[in-house]
Amino acid sequence: MDAATLEVLLATQPDAPRRGFNAVRTTGIYCRDGCAGRPRAHNVTRFATTVAAEAAGYRPCLLCRPDRLPASASSPHEVVERALILISAGALDEETEEGLASRVGVTARHLRRLFQDHVGATPAFVARSRRAHFARRLLDETDLRMIDVAAASGFASVRQMNRVMRDVFRFTPAELRARRRQRDRLVADGGLRLRVPFDGALAFEELLAYLAPRAIPGVEVIADGAYRRTTSTHGEPGVIEVSRADDHHLLVVAHLPAWTTLIDDVGRVRRLFGLDAPTAEDTPLVDDALLGPLVARQPGLRAPGAWDQFETAVRVFLGQQVTVAGATTLAGRLVEALGRPVAGLEPLGLTHVFPAASDLAEASVERLRAIGMPEARARALREFARAYVDGRVRLDPATPLDEATQALEALPGVGPWTAQLIALRAMGLRDAFPAGDLGLRRNAARWVGEDAPLDGARLEAMAEAWRPHRALAALHLWFSGRVDAGG
Repeated sequence: MDAATLEVLLATQPDAPRRGFNAVRTTGIYCRDGCAGRPRAHNVTRFATTVAAEAAGYRPCLLCRPDRLPASASSPHEVVERALILISAGALDEETEEGLASRVGVTARHLRRLFQDHVGATPAFVARSRRAHFARRLLDETDLRMIDVAAASGFASVRQMNRVMRDVFRFTPAELRARRRQRDRLVADGGLRLRVPFDGALAFEELLAYLAPRAIPGVEVIADGAYRRTTSTHGEPGVIEVSRADDHHLLVVAHLPAWTTLIDDVGRVRRLFGLDAPTAEDTPLVDDALLGPLVARQPGLRAPGAWDQFETAVRVFLGQQVTVAGATTLAGRLVEALGRPVAGLEPLGLTHVFPAASDLAEASVERLRAIGMPEARARALREFARAYVDGRVRLDPATPLDEATQALEALPGVGPWTAQLIALRAMGLRDAFPAGDLGLRRNAARWVGEDAPLDGARLEAMAEAWRPHRALAALHLWFSGRVDAGG
């Protein structure tokens, strides 16, 4: 649809979203803006998301391929957004809508009603669409067998995948693979290669610069413009590599013993690099007197998340009252003491899988002290691991910020800085803000023209104006001083 036709459509459908997809009633397909197709405006219904168009019975256009765009995990309704974040992390792969509703604090019936009102589809349909679109990308870009595509995409069987793919795309997986364009296919030169799409700008190199000094020795390596790490698939080790493919995709190379966790591993990549999080340019921060100039200097920054919530929370714990370099050293010693060794990856700098929460919960205080931790902090770290294992603490991205920080601060050795930084990095809560962080206080002082670091309470008061995007505000403040703090 060209721009002129779109303006006619928006004029005749005042409630239609300006950013969205065009579903053509006469053909039964939906397209992205700018598609070469030229439908008449009166035959078009506008949808905000691909899943809403699919739930209404439309299939994606084979020409403009709207299904290749990243699905949004955002919504103006807080409960819906929290549920979408959980679904994008695979929440409905193993639990029911009732379980999902319980996690966001509503009944299943109310959650379905909210989804119909704000998304245009049920939670179960959103999860089904997630699996179908991931399978379509595997069919386009890899030569995996159908049984492996089904397993990697979260389907219980090839038969189930065939049924869902026919419902969504009107073609079977075999027919879709036969139709793929040659330029979509990635030639493997070791490992399975997959492009991961994102919308808008992404300061990928800057995120690598943030993650590099915090990389856990033996588990993570950042070198030559790429992030590499060990993984565990059903107890067997693997390796994931992430680099920039182009302005709209990251390239993931997966070396895994099985493909059954691939859809979740790609979700972890999205979470780690904030691919579904907003940039400050898309928020009121861009107009803030203090942050606006910082946003202009560093476009495309996204709040980095966690590959594994427990792992990142432990990394934050180790950063208490020490430098970033000191915390990294402690993390390496912890991995060497309690992690599972991985053979054959030493040339990459990868030697271990990060310790399981149960291993850390069962470790003796003496063993934790041996890595260089004071006794009180060793006990606190072990208690945190035990609380995580028995469910007293859940690092759930759908948890409201106040509830999350209260639960964390109820544990010994966890203060506001630790709780807020765990909420920011491990849980991906977008309004988390560790106001007591020395780097934030120092950099904020610089930008308001003062020499001494700001008082934490004063910075906390200033940050009220940055809600609900304080995590992004923290990131821009850290980067304004070249990321010399922040755990």
